[in-house]
Amino acid sequence: MTDSTRRIFFMRSLAAGCAIAAAVPRLAHAAGHVEETDDIAVALGYRHDTHLVDQKKYPNHTEQQQCSGCSFFQGAPADAWSGCAMFGRKQVAATGWCSAWAKKPG
Repeated sequence: MTDSTRRIFFMRSLAAGCAIAAAVPRLAHAAGHVEETDDIAVALGYRHDTHLVDQKKYPNHTEQQQCSGCSFFQGAPADAWSGCAMFGRKQVAATGWCSAWAKKPG
């Protein structure tokens, strides 16, 4: 490899790295909200509103259990929607609930 082709390679690599770094925040933001009809949501019994959870199917559920108080919720308690470790890049409602709910420590 000559100096000029090596220089071109490094310049293109740098440009590609900058483009990827600039796109990452937009990709994370574009994740969208989880839908109650998504396969994982159905499997976990997810609801956007904890008051709509089927008590017969989930007898251990209480209405005080909300995503904002779950250890998997990745946002602040005041956030209306935030990421959840159970749903990958999709966001869940702070007032929601699923069967994986686990109380935040503390």
